[in-house]
Amino acid sequence: MFLKKIFIGMLAASFLATPVFAQSAPASTNKKPNVVFILADNVGYGDLGSYGGGELRGAPTPRADELAKSGLRLTQYLVEPACTPSRAALMTGQYSIRNGLSLVAEPGTPNTLSAKAYTMGQLFKDAGYSTAIFGKWHLGGAPQSLPGAHGFDQYYGIPPDTSWDSAAYVQMAMQTHSFGNVPEKVLYDKGPWINQQKGNGPLERVKPYTMAVRAEIDNEITDKSIAFMKQQNAAGKPFFLYLPFSMGHSPNLPSKQFAGKSRIGQYGDKMMEGDYHVGQVMDALKEMNIEDNTILVFASDNGGTGQYFMNWDRLGLGAPDMGSNGPFRGDLGEPTEGAVRTFCIIRWPGHIAPGSTSYAMFSTMDFMPTFASILGVKLPTDRAIDGVNQLPVLKGESTKGNRESLLTFIGPDLVAGRWKQWRYYFKDMARTGTGQQMVGGIYANAAPMYYPKFYNIEMDPHEDLQMTNYGWTAEPIFQVIQEYLASVKKFPNPPPSNVTNFSQPLGR
Repeated sequence: MFLKKIFIGMLAASFLATPVFAQSAPASTNKKPNVVFILADNVGYGDLGSYGGGELRGAPTPRADELAKSGLRLTQYLVEPACTPSRAALMTGQYSIRNGLSLVAEPGTPNTLSAKAYTMGQLFKDAGYSTAIFGKWHLGGAPQSLPGAHGFDQYYGIPPDTSWDSAAYVQMAMQTHSFGNVPEKVLYDKGPWINQQKGNGPLERVKPYTMAVRAEIDNEITDKSIAFMKQQNAAGKPFFLYLPFSMGHSPNLPSKQFAGKSRIGQYGDKMMEGDYHVGQVMDALKEMNIEDNTILVFASDNGGTGQYFMNWDRLGLGAPDMGSNGPFRGDLGEPTEGAVRTFCIIRWPGHIAPGSTSYAMFSTMDFMPTFASILGVKLPTDRAIDGVNQLPVLKGESTKGNRESLLTFIGPDLVAGRWKQWRYYFKDMARTGTGQQMVGGIYANAAPMYYPKFYNIEMDPHEDLQMTNYGWTAEPIFQVIQEYLASVKKFPNPPPSNVTNFSQPLGR
């Protein structure tokens, strides 16, 4: 206790909890910049060349490396543990649990984006932008959850309540005779389809989402993205393009153009293909002479998948869909640093210094208030906003930024937190099974603990040494938690994501 008394005054003076309420700042430019947000899927911190991977990983990424040289490279970019939670946080500027989306959305469950959610699509739509998403939504397939209900003029992509692996559903069903002797055509007709939506109109089916379509899907949505940009530029209208493509997500089936191009198998092939598509977008912006008035973001939604995705190795040669999380521990689906820290590159000529790097703690939730600041608009005040305005970081005016803490949720549980260089665990993540059946990531179990675990991420990025004698550092994170709990009393959360405890409410 005496340590608490000694340090509490010092901590109270220096502590800055993450704000949870709306904030904005006046716009700094008169002409509205276009915004292009390219989101990779489960690409790890150590996969790109500019983050220590690329050629070293057997899959060069020259165009992404070129982008890093012309913009800002964030080295402490933090997300949520899995696909749906990260995308919910990005789109709303809120912790995913505030929208009941703190687990991966699965078809047939009630976990879906609320009609009351305020998204980035709506932010730009309200500011007079043309808006489009091409690729993966993964925030629910209910009518009130679709992109068109949240500010997007156009949507084309995979089923909005599934991920890229749904392309294999029909083949898996046929292989296992799960539906008896139902004809293949019937299975494909009832299975996942590529969809499109115009405005807030009905979701339209385009074609079955097969493994063959999976292999070429990024070519298709990149072409549509470039056509959208050219159309809006010709019309003289600012645009917000959200391109969440498949680079990194199993099964990493490369297109014919990139099959066999890397030295590490299909994962590397898809890294090189995604890099090529990033270059296509860059070239299109240059061709239209609008790259100087376009904010281009390239980031990942999560860290990479681990060895438990070996089952997507089609030929059984030991080349799994396995990314590199660099020096950090853990896999997609866990609250570990390797799962929630990944890459992010931002280019905005004339505003962001080329070839710059920032170690400021930057959450995926921070994009919403940062864009609001650039646009000079206010975010809603009838809800908690967990993101903070990081425009000073982008402009090089601040090295620390406006964030020094972050919480991590899985399902109904607060499982981990960060304050400065300290990482805390409130649940012990344990791999399930034994031997070859031992898996982690999204399949790991969370066991209760009586005291948190502490790690110094800067001294020990792989989290190999528990700092049991640094328990006094928990004081600041406990304050962050108390502020979060106070905000929940003011703005109650919906029922959290839940797909195993049927004695509790399921979603909303």
